[in-house]
Amino acid sequence: MSLHHSARGRIGLAIGAFGASALLLAGCAGGGNNGDSGDSGDSGDASIIVGTTDKVTTLDPAGSYDNGSLTVQTQVFPYLVNTDYNSTEVVPDLAESAEFTSPTEYTVKLPAGLKWANGHDLTSADVKFSFDRNIKINDPNGASSLLYNLDSVETPDDTTVVFHLKSENDQIFPYILTSFPGAIVDDEVFSADAVTPDNDIVKADAFGGPYKITAYDFNKTAEFEPNENYKGLLDKPVNSAVVLQYFADSSNLKLAIQKGDIDVAYRTLSATDTADLKKNKDVAVTEGPGGSIRYIVFNFNTMPYGATTPEADAAKALAVRQAAADLVDRQAIADQVYKGTYKPLYSFVPEGFNGATEVLKDLYGDGNGAPDADKAKATLEAAGVEIPVKLSLQYNSDDHYGPSSGDEYAMVKQQLEADGLFQVDLQSTEWVQYSKDRTADVYPSYQLGWYPDYSDPDSYLTPFFLTKNFLGNHFSDAQTEELILKQASETDPAARTQEIEDIQARVGELLSTLPLLQGNETAYATKDMSGVTLDASFKFRFAPLEKK
Repeated sequence: MSLHHSARGRIGLAIGAFGASALLLAGCAGGGNNGDSGDSGDSGDASIIVGTTDKVTTLDPAGSYDNGSLTVQTQVFPYLVNTDYNSTEVVPDLAESAEFTSPTEYTVKLPAGLKWANGHDLTSADVKFSFDRNIKINDPNGASSLLYNLDSVETPDDTTVVFHLKSENDQIFPYILTSFPGAIVDDEVFSADAVTPDNDIVKADAFGGPYKITAYDFNKTAEFEPNENYKGLLDKPVNSAVVLQYFADSSNLKLAIQKGDIDVAYRTLSATDTADLKKNKDVAVTEGPGGSIRYIVFNFNTMPYGATTPEADAAKALAVRQAAADLVDRQAIADQVYKGTYKPLYSFVPEGFNGATEVLKDLYGDGNGAPDADKAKATLEAAGVEIPVKLSLQYNSDDHYGPSSGDEYAMVKQQLEADGLFQVDLQSTEWVQYSKDRTADVYPSYQLGWYPDYSDPDSYLTPFFLTKNFLGNHFSDAQTEELILKQASETDPAARTQEIEDIQARVGELLSTLPLLQGNETAYATKDMSGVTLDASFKFRFAPLEKK
């Protein structure tokens, strides 16, 4: 791929081969155009239409930490560093260079003369503003928790940014800059202390990525055109425009791609629909890396025997979580609900990543992955837990996690209740409300899915298990925190692998979350499309999409 800056250098400190394995990367597919793309608009004036059932929480990077929002943000906001298509290596994007200049200083040099789409100057001041505001706002649905090691941001001049870090030799910080909190925003448009409304962002044309948004109807349609001022790592768009169309349910999304009413469908169709479309000669199915996971979150305050309940008892609450782990049958869910498109996940770091284990298979159920009701009952009785345990369990109802969520959680409920040990109150909520409720202690236990922010096992640990974490579920454990911070700065690959395994062993005993399944990313396109690329860093980019 051509680079737009002649002065680009590799990141100065070796980050190490801690990313996805070669086996996982071999799953990438798609005919992305990674050569010189020329000027945008070569494909004519017809917009490429991308359909999705996913939802946006907010366009503001300080207020979102979900894949639906990231899909839009990665098109329209600039990043200092990024990953190229089908690579997990962190390289300069907006920056000319990015490197560790001391064990606790990460220095970025910007080209002179950068502009936002609206003509505002894009300087180091915007970078500092972006990170400072993210930490200050600390939105419960944002990703400021990933900036735990950032002490301060210094801007000696308009083109230099120095990130001062709290601990030395941070192996993860460059990866974090490629993810949610790494998006740079216009300091003349965005609020310094509050999430900026979507319409204000669009009206101000406050974009600096490969695209700008020209029309926006929240979770209905978003229209994109190439941003002529973009001078980053990625090739300029080969298309003249993209329309992102939101669908209320997956059945309509499938029908639209079958009929050719849309050009690409991305997130989310059922396993049955995927199998059906693979037989359709007019639709090409592209499968990407297998980094997505599905899991249950326990709120340590409001779950049965949680810290703020009248019957608060930490030992009993742990027994409830452990009994649930004894009863779930992941293989049955994978086979019956997802027809093998997902597979059982017995740990916190999924298969294909450095340090992945199967600690939950060893600790719970029959020791081989199957449930064990006698073991669950013994755990509850030993802790003095009243049987049946009354558990409120929430899941998302509007295809944010795919059309099979209802069937998946109906099966979880059935498995927990099968031997009379649990009485589950299963409820559902649409995503926009769901994303607010889950961080407001509304749900004692609930469904989430996860697409990693970067191709490193840390993306399955830091956001979940630090005290200040994305889940906001009141989990806090000093031993876990110490291990996570240690592995993030560990330069010895073998030692880091052991630390990642030790973290999983610890959280496996405490069960802040209950992992269920691991799966792949999938996109669907009409036969006249090229450039559909599900890259190794789990981002779906519009720039290479082209009609033949």
